[in-house]
Amino acid sequence: MAPSELSQFQIFPMARHNGRSKAAAFFADGFLFVGGVLVAFLVVCAIWSFFSPSPSPAPSFSTSVVSSRESSDISAAASTPAVSCGDGSGPNLGHDPPEQNFYDDPKLSSSIGALPVKNWDEKRREWLKQHPSFSAGAENRILMVTGSQAKPCKNPIGDYLLLKLFKNKVDYCRRHGIDIFYNNVLLQPKMFSFWAKTPTVKAAMLAHPEAEWIWWVDSDAAFTDMDFKLPLDRYKDHNFVVHGWPSLIQEKKSWTSINAGVFLIRNCQWAMDFMEVWASMGPQSPDYDKWGEILSTMFKDKIFPESDDQSGLVYLLLKEKEKWGNKFYVEGEYYFEGYWMEIVGTFDNITERYTQIEKEVPALRRRHAEKVSESYARVWEEYLKDAGYGRGSWRRPFITHFTGCQPCSGDHNQMYSGQTCFDAMQKALLFADNQVLRNYGFVHPDLLDPSTVNLLPFDYPA
Repeated sequence: MAPSELSQFQIFPMARHNGRSKAAAFFADGFLFVGGVLVAFLVVCAIWSFFSPSPSPAPSFSTSVVSSRESSDISAAASTPAVSCGDGSGPNLGHDPPEQNFYDDPKLSSSIGALPVKNWDEKRREWLKQHPSFSAGAENRILMVTGSQAKPCKNPIGDYLLLKLFKNKVDYCRRHGIDIFYNNVLLQPKMFSFWAKTPTVKAAMLAHPEAEWIWWVDSDAAFTDMDFKLPLDRYKDHNFVVHGWPSLIQEKKSWTSINAGVFLIRNCQWAMDFMEVWASMGPQSPDYDKWGEILSTMFKDKIFPESDDQSGLVYLLLKEKEKWGNKFYVEGEYYFEGYWMEIVGTFDNITERYTQIEKEVPALRRRHAEKVSESYARVWEEYLKDAGYGRGSWRRPFITHFTGCQPCSGDHNQMYSGQTCFDAMQKALLFADNQVLRNYGFVHPDLLDPSTVNLLPFDYPA
């Protein structure tokens, strides 16, 4: 049979009966007829269901058969499409049960200095019970919070730098499954400058009961180790983590013994109470001037008379140790945040050390999806045991903090020039960006040239 005839036979089986008996042809034609009837029936059913959709099941509040929560879950499941691209795991973002919770309390306020939030631990637990899909991993869930001013920066390149710094935080969060909230309004109009973080953090705690930790990171801080993860197990008995130097706290009583630009606070009742006490030292308080005098008297090296957030933290750590200080963890073993002037000059040496290790370890050179980067970070740890942490280490610094550079206003510390700050920020941001771009197959060859990238060859850097 010619190919054209074979094709015609396969497409139109009723066209000829060559080589078949009448009985075989009869049965074949019969099957085709039944199939046609069945298809027609299904088409009619589909059209009918389209024009006459079945009503949604009414919510049931009877407890004799199912509980109200089970009923609402069943209703939600019934309205969920049967076909999904996902595997159904993880938090269910499309379901909020009808049962009331703390959000329905008209007295609840996100504002600092308003009615205090009470029984927050119980309220969070109840919310998680109502939203069971958020329960898995809740004990380690983090929300990062950062922000900047509402108006354009005075520094001509300030908005450019803030965008780059925000991208850096988004990159880190994406790689580690962390949600991020960027705020650029004063949630308490009188709490300006460094005090703006306190009402923002309280509002974030209420808006994210699913998060165990709120991680405040100043806008002028950059992640320079995209692999490093917070050692949360270390902080299991504490509610507030801040970078600092215990000797400067206890012996020198210095207002710079900690840095309040980066901190981790547990989303709990202790934190709700603490935020109110800490904020009571701020400019919205009638005791603002009084607190300025108290803090200036206590910290002899304080260089301005106004009450500030950092001095307030050290005061509470020292003077109210039983109530607050015992729940502080002063982190000094790694760069929870590190001063940029002691860090930026180490990037070239660190890059060389990491590159040498990659040349010797094929597993670290393997190309992989960005989503599985954490598994390679664990492999890296085997080869970084002798790198150390913090000052003098050749490990990538976790967070490089550009304290004193003031990228938005441009009113930098007169110890250095604006160009020095700008170049240092570019180097830090591109040092971090190279770690991100590696998964995409590119690299910046020059840390002072943000616009140029090179395509990486296979098995780089071998």
